[in-house]
Amino acid sequence: MIDDPRRPAAWSGATIAGGSILLLLAWERNLGIVTVLGTLAAILLGGLIAGRRRAQPPTRPIVGTPRHAVAEALLAHIPDPVILVDRRTRVLEANPAARAMLPALHLSHPLAFALRNPEITDAVEAVLSGAPPQRVTYRTRVPLEQTFEIQIGALQMPDGSGPGAMLFLRDLTSAHRLESMRVDFVANASHELRTPLSSLLGFIETLQGPAREDVAARERFLEIMRVQAQRMRRLIDDLLSLSRIELREHVAPTGTVDLGGLARQMVDAQAPLAAARGASVTLTDGDGPYPVQGDADELTRVIENLIENAVKYGGGAIVVGLAHEQNPRHGPRIVLTVSDDGPGIPPEHIPRLTERFYRVDVASSRARGGTGLGLAIVKHTLRRHRGRLSIESEIGKGTVARVSLPEYRPGADQP
Repeated sequence: MIDDPRRPAAWSGATIAGGSILLLLAWERNLGIVTVLGTLAAILLGGLIAGRRRAQPPTRPIVGTPRHAVAEALLAHIPDPVILVDRRTRVLEANPAARAMLPALHLSHPLAFALRNPEITDAVEAVLSGAPPQRVTYRTRVPLEQTFEIQIGALQMPDGSGPGAMLFLRDLTSAHRLESMRVDFVANASHELRTPLSSLLGFIETLQGPAREDVAARERFLEIMRVQAQRMRRLIDDLLSLSRIELREHVAPTGTVDLGGLARQMVDAQAPLAAARGASVTLTDGDGPYPVQGDADELTRVIENLIENAVKYGGGAIVVGLAHEQNPRHGPRIVLTVSDDGPGIPPEHIPRLTERFYRVDVASSRARGGTGLGLAIVKHTLRRHRGRLSIESEIGKGTVARVSLPEYRPGADQP
């Protein structure tokens, strides 16, 4: 049997065709272990059949490629981690994604050196023994918490050395986090709505029964029912606002507004409410104007939420400040600060303040009419506006909320 000069061309054609199919499926997110195995098998079969024929010796010897060069070139273009092992579970090939994920993964070394998981080892051994493809869930804790689904299938080695196996790792971390957030969100929203609903039902039953003819009790209960109904309305309004903002979070606003004008309007609107609670709200600004690219209604809601939080949970002298800033990394910025001289926030709570329904003091927040969604709305609104939020606080010295937004400059490229 003599090699034909056309044989390398046959291998190249088969590899290019298979690689094109895999790239197309990866782009469409339809890539799975069955597809990868089928394509690899097709490449091997097509190359062997097309190049297997008798011919005259070539005028020049053809330099052979390593037996795994084709697989290595193909795997390099697959975005998900893929590992090939032989019948002894030694690593034959691993694409860049797999090596980045598993630094301890080395060619010719046992797979168990990099994936120390009994379930994975047992599944690979089962596939090498002739079992059907296996699926194993693999979770990492360090350095990050991640979840992968590992699909393991048999792969016949073209040199006749026996069966091998391919491990295809699909990252499910984002899907799991999204599902966890959805479950938590539904549970929290249901709980927040259930409390005022239970109060309303209880007072309605009381008014229909024992307090039917008690005028004083009826007036007192109706006032409580009004407060609970308003709480439900605020919660529903905040939920709808948050949903609308998240839906458009990836679309940057195109309008231009003066952040200084919005801040002055909100300080004037909140001053009487703050005075009723024994607090004061003042505005200090430098050289205006303060133009930013954004949605006026959404930015007004941001300032309103920050001032309301300072009034409800801080108190004392609340100062809203505006300033220009030249950030060496992000360019010219407009900075808005809302500070109070209240009791402050314990440091362990600060990283979680923007989570939905998170409260430092649940009872106090509900008594003040808070829904637990205000800072979540602020965070997602600023993401849409390519802005940033930071909160600093010290016990006994108050809290400072700092908003940074790109300054709008006509003719300049906006981030």
